[in-house]
Amino acid sequence: MQVAESPYLHGFFNGLRPDPRLTVSEWSDQKRMLPAKAAKEAGRWRTKRTPYLKEIMDALSPSSSVEKCIFMKGAQIGGTECGNNWLGYVIDHVPAPMMYVLPTLDLAKRTSKQRIAPMIEEMPSLREKVRDPRSRDSGNTTLTKEFPNGVLVFTGSNSGAGLRSMPARFLFMDEIDAYEDDVDDEGSPINLAIKRTATFSRNRKIFLVSTPKIAGSSKIEAAYEESDKRRYHVPCLGCNYFQTITWQHIKFDNSDPSTARFECRKCNHRHYEKDKPKLLAKGKWIAEFPEKSHKVAGFHLSALYSPNGWYSWENAVEDFLSAKKNPVELKDWTNTVLGETWQEKGETVEHILLYQRNRPFKDVFQSLKS
Repeated sequence: MQVAESPYLHGFFNGLRPDPRLTVSEWSDQKRMLPAKAAKEAGRWRTKRTPYLKEIMDALSPSSSVEKCIFMKGAQIGGTECGNNWLGYVIDHVPAPMMYVLPTLDLAKRTSKQRIAPMIEEMPSLREKVRDPRSRDSGNTTLTKEFPNGVLVFTGSNSGAGLRSMPARFLFMDEIDAYEDDVDDEGSPINLAIKRTATFSRNRKIFLVSTPKIAGSSKIEAAYEESDKRRYHVPCLGCNYFQTITWQHIKFDNSDPSTARFECRKCNHRHYEKDKPKLLAKGKWIAEFPEKSHKVAGFHLSALYSPNGWYSWENAVEDFLSAKKNPVELKDWTNTVLGETWQEKGETVEHILLYQRNRPFKDVFQSLKS
């Protein structure tokens, strides 16, 4: 038998070849399983279900030049699972030190137990790398998951010690608008966490995710404003005009949520919930400031993009009609549905009183001279 024809040697040399470098979305489509305990739709992950997440996930891949991803979002669009896909990808495909920061240490513990542990258990490729926590010296605890050539550490933004715990190449900060402004008198927890990536400044990845809260103090809004500011545009199925899905163009008749539809701002073509899969599949991210795209990519997405079966335009109208007379409820609706900050009303001067104090400029000038 010739050496070149040996199936054993052929297999051996194939085994020496490096694994193909996948993007996060490719890895997710091949390997990610959504556990029934923690996911809205259990089973194999399909990026085509939420096609707007593909560009975000791929920006988190080593092949992308993007260093920092900002995701300002509404609810019900798969944002957390997008981050969890990246987390699984790091463990399985590009192992390195990774830190996952949540608003509090208690929330970090719950997330580890209720979302990440079931994900690891569900996927053989992760389960074989993260050892059983019941075995002695496994390196697998609630807040620490060790795996070959890497470690995942969970912490809260309220824990200065946790934020100083280790250098990290990958940093995932979730719901940052719920972070404290100052932790242990050491400053911003976001800045403290980012400092942990300094060792890996040439190949680090930082992912900031949050539903926004109050205008002027929102951390995710401030980060998004410093990015290239991408928004997801979809083509009108009538005239092919690309546009964002905004609340201004969600129409309904006679306070009836069942009539909810998205109308094209150019030709007024009506799109209904059944049209949403086509709209999302043909959509694309467009940056307002593309010159910033090299390092900091910002993505904004409202719940109006939520795929069929999750959160509909009819649901959005129902919630709006219920909330519009209550400022607290309307604030929550603005944050979680539109993915936008809430503008607090400050004290203003009554225009009638202001007008009554009006004086001719010559009188004012004369009083200043005297």
